[in-house]
Order: sequence, then C-alpha cells, then structure tokens
Amino acid sequence: MGKIIACVNQKGGVGKTTVTINLGIGLARAGKRVLLIDFDPQGSLTDCLGFPEPDTMEDTIAQILMNRINDVEMDKAYGILKHPEGVDVLPANIELSGLEVSLVNVMCRELVLKGYLEQVKADYDYIVIDCMPSLGLLTVNVLAAAGSVMIPIKAEKPSIRGLQQLLRTIGKVRKSMNPDLGIEGIVPNMVSRTNYARDVVARLTEAYGGPLKIFESIPQSVRMAETAAAGKSIFLHEAKGRAAQVYESLIREVLADEG
Repeated sequence: MGKIIACVNQKGGVGKTTVTINLGIGLARAGKRVLLIDFDPQGSLTDCLGFPEPDTMEDTIAQILMNRINDVEMDKAYGILKHPEGVDVLPANIELSGLEVSLVNVMCRELVLKGYLEQVKADYDYIVIDCMPSLGLLTVNVLAAAGSVMIPIKAEKPSIRGLQQLLRTIGKVRKSMNPDLGIEGIVPNMVSRTNYARDVVARLTEAYGGPLKIFESIPQSVRMAETAAAGKSIFLHEAKGRAAQVYESLIREVLADEG
C-alpha cells in the first residue's frame, strides 16, 4: 500500500517524535511493514530509538536526498537501519539543515523527497515521517509527498492558535502540488489531568471536531517520557499503562481507514 503519514506541527515541544515512534511501532505490531523517517535536523527520532550520536552518522536522509540531487546511484536500502521492535528507520542529523539551504537552487525543489519515496514505498505498508518544527522547505517536501497528515498538539492555547497557520499551509500544498493530501486527524498529546488541559481539548474539539477527526487524548506520563531514554516504544516500556492503551486505540483507527 505504501501509505505515507506525516507527523507535522510548526511548534516544537508537542511530542511529534513520540507520536511518530509509537504510531509506527504500533502499526508494525499489527503486522504492517513500516519505515520511520527522521526529517528533523535535531535527529530526535534517531536518538529516541536508541541510535546514539546522530551527528556522527554519514548515511542519513540528507545524504540520500543529496545523492538524488546529484544523480548518484545508490541501493534502495541505503541508510536504512533496523530497530528491534520491527520497524525500519531512516536517520537524520544536522546535515539536513545544510540540505535545506542547498534545495533553494534545485529544480522542482519541493518534490525531491517525493522522488525518493516513490522508489521505496512499494516495500512498506506505512511510511511515517517525523517533521521538523517549522513550515519551511523541508516540511513542504514532506507535505508534497505525503498521503495524509497527523497533527500532534499540546493542550495549550498557543498551540491551538498556531493550528490555523498549519492548516492554511496544508491547504496551499494541496492546491498547488498534492491534491490528494488528506488530514488523518489531530492528536491531543501530553494532556494533563488539570481543568485547564480539559478545557483546551474541549475548545479544540468544538473548533475543529466537525471537519477534522480529534483522536483520543494521549495522557501526560512519566513512563511516556522515559521511553526516549530507553530507546523503545511505550508498548515495550509499559504495555498495560494508560498511554499504551490510547496508542492502541489510535492504531485501530488508522488501520480502519485503510480502505
């Protein structure tokens, strides 16, 4: 099937990386072939999956795209790492920032990532991409290639205010270069048990819950924070916890939309 899902939000600190990891590994647990792509120069997904020192890596998504720009031949498996929980991983590091500068002068610069993914997507049921916290050229590359967008959002009023800008960008990309781009839904993430957090989620649902799917809120959890240091998913770290249960529900909803 090769469905490409982009985890996008121009705001940092909303948990895009943990959503990408647990969504991807959850799909793999359901028997799907999954590729996780780190598309953030910070290399957070790479690091959180237990691959240390991303900035020392040479075979990364930045090098792959540079090879494509320069017409350098490479094997389809180039740069792809294997994670113990059954997903393939394409790492990133600070070199991706340099690539963004280089893309400015490239013909069809918004479609470089799409060209690469067309080559590999037949090998996977799902490709899930962790985007950088911006709406620059790298993120536009992801939106131009994706089939749908997953939007993690923190239960804070500034996050909701920034959502409108992201939706406008998605609309522009859909209109100009990717008419099939859909929105998988919004994931309220790291939601505390406070009245303030519940009020924000209620406002989010009231404002966007008609045209967009609002997934069940992922609770704020010490165990969830520990997964990054442990290099594994919440399913392996605390399988019976509330966060794992919510992610299982999220996976079921994503799989239900396969048809």
